[in-house]
Amino acid sequence: MFAVDPSGHVTTPRGFRAGATFAGVKTYGEGKLDLAVLTSDYPCATAAVYTRSRLRAPSIEINRAKLAARAARGVVVNAGVANASTGERGLRDGYELARLAAARAGLPEEEMLVCSTGVIGHYLPMDRLASAMPAIELTPEGGPSFARAIMTTDTRPKTGAVRFGPYTIGGACKGSGMIHPNMATMLAFLTTDAPVEPGFLQVCFARAVDDSFNLVSVDGDTSPSDTAIIFANGAAGHELISAESPDAWDFALALRSLCVHLAREIARDGEGATKLIEFTVTGAATVEDARHLVRLLSTSYLLKSAIHGADPNWGRIAAVVGRSGVTFEEDAVTIDLCGTRVFENARPAPFDPAALSLALRGPEVSVSVHLGAGSEAATGWGCDLSAEYVSINADYHT
Repeated sequence: MFAVDPSGHVTTPRGFRAGATFAGVKTYGEGKLDLAVLTSDYPCATAAVYTRSRLRAPSIEINRAKLAARAARGVVVNAGVANASTGERGLRDGYELARLAAARAGLPEEEMLVCSTGVIGHYLPMDRLASAMPAIELTPEGGPSFARAIMTTDTRPKTGAVRFGPYTIGGACKGSGMIHPNMATMLAFLTTDAPVEPGFLQVCFARAVDDSFNLVSVDGDTSPSDTAIIFANGAAGHELISAESPDAWDFALALRSLCVHLAREIARDGEGATKLIEFTVTGAATVEDARHLVRLLSTSYLLKSAIHGADPNWGRIAAVVGRSGVTFEEDAVTIDLCGTRVFENARPAPFDPAALSLALRGPEVSVSVHLGAGSEAATGWGCDLSAEYVSINADYHT
């Protein structure tokens, strides 16, 4: 894995500009920014991964159609209203928002993508968005403002950048609640100044998303507008990176490293969360088994509640393993909690409950399960479940 600089952002790679303003769409959260644009100074290879929900927001249909015809050079994002379940009007509004942003950036409207996040079932306030668009200044320093403007119930921006060779990959994402594969309720935007062959970019990006955003969960819910997009503008020069290139492996690994960092930040900032939990499953018969168990563990309300209370009740973990349906050898199953062995050889392992409870009070908690059934593994991320989560979602719409 490559080291990620958390202070990096979408305009850290060369040749990208971003900006944001407040249009009066978002009525919650901090920062008073809710409309953002990201563009490239140069033509891009573009790849995207979308929600698997069958109830898709207009932005998904718009972006699919545009990218099927040509690569994009920019994206406009509004927060506060998801423009989902809004019918033909929502589709028209999405196209119009992209047109307004393209005009502001001096790009063909066909090269401007669109994403919206927030409350479902509300129309975009197009008059406010149109009035606010001219205030956006697109600059190489605009990455941090872009990251703040896309937030909804997030408590902080989520950004990062990673360098490999002469290249940089930057990113920003949002997501705090309604988080679960595939994908979580999130938007993620990545940029790179590396020259990447479009087909290879799509393959690498899909794999990176599958190993990161598709293994993070806060509450088991997803939304109709989840989108992850990467722009590769080649501004750093050098030879085109394809599957056969010497830099192919480093590019794929650097991209995965950044996506994992951003996914962890989503889990860390889960609604009401006080702890980041990393779930690791080893010894699985298949990759599917390992990933399935990670997802079940990360959405067990009993386990998440126990961890919130620093209760070393490892029986919550064993119960999930037992009902998971995955293949395991009971005598070979082991369970570790914060690095402490609590279950082994089909019986409890001796440990100090007070010491383990103290470890569980830290900001990061690890849950590891070995199934003894094979050599496959998976790692995913989640958070604890607090009363604050209920409060946030009880008041979210009202």
